[in-house]
Amino acid sequence: MTTAAAPAGRLAARVEDIEVFADDLDVAHAAAIYKEYGCLVVRGLMKPYLADVGGDIEATAQQAVALLPRAEKITEGWKTPDGTLFLPAPPGFHRDQQIMVLAVNYQTSAAFFHSAFDKKTVDIVAAILGPDIELFGSGQCLYKEPVGGHPKHLHQDSAYFEHRFEGPVGVLNYAVDTDLVNGALYVVPGSHTMGTLSHVDTFSHLGLDEDEWPWERALPVTGQAGDSIFFHYRTIHGSQENHSPAPRPVFIHRYRRPDDYVTVSASTAQNRAEAEKRAAEAKKSNQRGLMVRGFRRFTEE
Repeated sequence: MTTAAAPAGRLAARVEDIEVFADDLDVAHAAAIYKEYGCLVVRGLMKPYLADVGGDIEATAQQAVALLPRAEKITEGWKTPDGTLFLPAPPGFHRDQQIMVLAVNYQTSAAFFHSAFDKKTVDIVAAILGPDIELFGSGQCLYKEPVGGHPKHLHQDSAYFEHRFEGPVGVLNYAVDTDLVNGALYVVPGSHTMGTLSHVDTFSHLGLDEDEWPWERALPVTGQAGDSIFFHYRTIHGSQENHSPAPRPVFIHRYRRPDDYVTVSASTAQNRAEAEKRAAEAKKSNQRGLMVRGFRRFTEE
């Protein structure tokens, strides 16, 4: 069921229309919601993993701050030796830089890696993509520090990693209770059918033009620690600043078919334009991820 009206550019939907509960999960129904709206909320899905993953997140945050004096300036911001990405901090923060992408991934956290194999999660992904599934990337942890945090403008992940076929299913998991104060995720239901839109450079890298895509066109999804949000890689999404006194971390898994692969990889409008020229050269052979279900059949490149 949908609501009668919604802001222009958004499929008429309420959070209640796109949510299910892990304790009473109907996988086929959950997958149908995802296919219709390009997004799905599963309440309580990651609760079994919170203590261990959360501990690794906070330990890594402390490590990254300690390594900040050794950070290297890169195109996207500053990168510490452990791989954490920092951006300029807002006025009033006690450091000049704030964490954006924390170096918690499948190589550093066994708990995080273990959570990627969660049966209910992979059941939903299999109902969307089919029986054979691989991980795309090494997992990701976005970490909004207090006193401003970092906004992530509305965007599509396909602007960063365009795929040859269906593209990945992203699963963003709240590690703490998350509301409109500390940076809840916003989604635009139905936007996965629009193709990859033109993106511009923003403070938080590639994003959609704010004049065309203001926050009012998106649906905020507040939730408790352990809630998960599935989204198509072309679904428009983003999050605002963290104005709370505590950090707001999320951890993300991405899944795709084992025959799918990136054709365009980018982080700025300029390198996106350059990468598009080489899209036809992309191949699957050097993009094999770890299988989480099923089997990778041999194919000739």
